[in-house]
Amino acid sequence: MLLVACSPSRAPVVDYSRESRDIDTRGARVTDGVHEVRDGETLYSIAWRYGWDFRELARANDIDPPYTIYPGQKIHLDASGGSTQSAASSSSSSASPPSASRDSPSPEPDPGSASQPDNTGSDSGDTALNRDRKELPSGTPDWQWPAEGELVGRFDDEGMSGRGVILAGREGAPVRAAGAGRVVYRGNGLTGYGNLLIIKHNSQWLSAYAHNRRMRVQEGTAVDAGQRIATMGASGTYRTQLHFEIRRDGEPVDPEPLLPKR
Repeated sequence: MLLVACSPSRAPVVDYSRESRDIDTRGARVTDGVHEVRDGETLYSIAWRYGWDFRELARANDIDPPYTIYPGQKIHLDASGGSTQSAASSSSSSASPPSASRDSPSPEPDPGSASQPDNTGSDSGDTALNRDRKELPSGTPDWQWPAEGELVGRFDDEGMSGRGVILAGREGAPVRAAGAGRVVYRGNGLTGYGNLLIIKHNSQWLSAYAHNRRMRVQEGTAVDAGQRIATMGASGTYRTQLHFEIRRDGEPVDPEPLLPKR
């Protein structure tokens, strides 16, 4: 982990570079340091990066729904943010527009994001413009496989691949939502994931789809199980593949026992 801007009296600001691969430690929650919010990040993506449940990370930093965050804001990873974090958030708010970086787990998020330019291979069309406001289903999702292809990586493998499963496939093959939910992150800011989509299925379950070539949905889009959300690619990796993860309360779980038999 790269440590920058540290001093004896403050927690260090931490970040991941391409040389730093602490992100590859499966299931390990980072509980030291501070993350400085970048343009386009959301609380979901930050929580995903450091192995936190987004609700716990919000509580640790006194961030209230709808969990709006701002570029330059400091997110404490040691659960010591408290009132200090509220002050930092207030200060950032005066310097940055509310749309600069946001997280919207409420039922009616804004799918558009002026701060996230369309540089991740998005398709236009009805899917990307879907503004359905239906409520997220409760309980364990009725999971389905997100893509066809040979299973070439399992949950217990070494490194980041061990956080989920890897499916080999052809360039441009459809990637589908493994369950009904809402897109809460769309971007390429997490090292090692390439073009990444994260879907919130309910307050407990999230799923992620990495290395996409094109992403066909925007943040805030409500999706149905089996809906085409992306096309398979090799962004952020060396071969065409889909890296698929499921997390329960922020913790990676093995997708195979949850998915139908093939």
